[in-house]
Amino acid sequence: MNSTYKTLSSIFTRPHAGLTHRSSDLQQWRGIRVKIFNNNLERGLTFMQRIMQSSGIERMIKNEQIYHIKNSEKRILAQKNLQRRLKSQDLARKLKSILVKKVRYGYLLILFCV
Repeated sequence: MNSTYKTLSSIFTRPHAGLTHRSSDLQQWRGIRVKIFNNNLERGLTFMQRIMQSSGIERMIKNEQIYHIKNSEKRILAQKNLQRRLKSQDLARKLKSILVKKVRYGYLLILFCV
């Protein structure tokens, strides 16, 4: 429970005044307020979790790296990201060429039918 509190409090701390921040950073500074009715803490926690999921704060908590990554691991991750990007670009290029061929072929069929 203490570690969860520390993680949440570190995210909701006020941003430095001299630096420029995105609006989402300022929204995090404001925090989330949940009213608890009739001492129903479970319902309040589920409501807070729903708000955190919809605003993307939960994703940021999961993505925040608490542990240190070795340089070798960073290189491996960078290489995998590069391969993923190149594969995506290659597939996009292939799809574009297929679509262009279909458009040209369809255009030629229209010319021969007329």
